Amino acid sequence: MTLFNAIIIVISSVFVYMTTLFLIAVLVKRNDLVDNAWGMGFVLIYWLFMALMPTGDWRRLLITLLITIWALRLSLYLYLRYKDKKEDFRYVQWRKDWGKNWLWRSYLQVFLLQGFFMLSIAYPAFMILRSRVYTFTFLDAIAILLWLTGFIFEAVSDAQMMAFKKKPVNKGRVMNQGLWRYSRHPNYFGETLMWWSIFLLCLPFPKGYLAIFSPLIITTLLLRVSGIPMLENKYKDNPEYMQYIRSTSAFIPKFW
Repeated sequence: MTLFNAIIIVISSVFVYMTTLFLIAVLVKRNDLVDNAWGMGFVLIYWLFMALMPTGDWRRLLITLLITIWALRLSLYLYLRYKDKKEDFRYVQWRKDWGKNWLWRSYLQVFLLQGFFMLSIAYPAFMILRSRVYTFTFLDAIAILLWLTGFIFEAVSDAQMMAFKKKPVNKGRVMNQGLWRYSRHPNYFGETLMWWSIFLLCLPFPKGYLAIFSPLIITTLLLRVSGIPMLENKYKDNPEYMQYIRSTSAFIPKFW
């Protein structure tokens, strides 16, 4: 199969995947279902590419496995959080803001747009299809260590937040313990570390530097668009959170 045909099949599969999710979300009346399916979309993209283009070396298998491990953990965490609460406040607000247009705007601006970002961030998948870089380098070791650090940060901070919210005494309080003592968003910090590590693993490929688009997109989304800005705007009238902002780094952990 040609690379072009493989790409067309993957893009079509993501379109069907996101459209199906949208229809389910309409039935259950919860657009935040899209968050739960975010990680598994990458699993679909990478493993589908592996099946369609079954050539390459250990490097593309490693990248695919790292993406899969990240996605499975994130999906499980989001599922547990999803079933324990009402629809995420961001989607509730959009539903109100969009009024009678919420149906088609949800499809285009939530589901299809997220599918577009999914394909954009998964860009390294397009580069590793015919990888023939067999040498393990010092840069590879750094990338794997970076990925493990990011994974630990995201997994531990998510677990700490979940445990904090399960205690009734903490309702309405600000989480500033554990890793959240050093960063207001340690989970996002861990997320970006993992994607930057994937970029490093792609550098030995021909024009591997182009994979930088992947971590740049996810970092921009988390820092400037739907991550930190929207979450922190929710607590702008909370004095305790304002104090938390003044004393704690927004993103990169500050241990001193």
